Amino acid sequence: MQIFLIRHPRPLIDAGVCYGRLDIDCADAQHVAARLRALLPEGTPVISSPLRRARQLAEALDPQASIDARLTEIDFGEWEGQTWNDIGRDALDAWAADVFNFCPPGGESPARLQQRAIDFAASLAGSRVALVTHAGVMRALVGHWRQLPLAEWTQLKFEFGSITEIEI
Repeated sequence: MQIFLIRHPRPLIDAGVCYGRLDIDCADAQHVAARLRALLPEGTPVISSPLRRARQLAEALDPQASIDARLTEIDFGEWEGQTWNDIGRDALDAWAADVFNFCPPGGESPARLQQRAIDFAASLAGSRVALVTHAGVMRALVGHWRQLPLAEWTQLKFEFGSITEIEI
């Protein structure tokens, strides 16, 4: 299966603010869609995270785009909307000590994010699909498909508005 992983455009939020499931708009969805459309084979189905920053791009790519909540970014719980400085050193150190299993208060762990992303991917059918989603989901999927060690896949970089093609 040919999968096009597309990261949403730059979110309209101040730098240094923690956001995962925080539902915020994005910049330039139409412009990014025009650029990406030329890179997608015609007729490629589009499935998107329900969050606005992804959904706005998905709908610009394909007004009939499907929505699947399993493509939503990690839930940072009580950290959502706070600056990283306000979250505090102790909490961030606890996260760094067990990156895969740590769960922010009221949120979810990267382990849980990866499992729901894998469950979603297992439900895919057809020969190709475009997924408009978030860096956390993209890291989790690529890490799983490429069997990368945790220390590698958690550091993968995906630029805003980027497209990554992968065969599985």
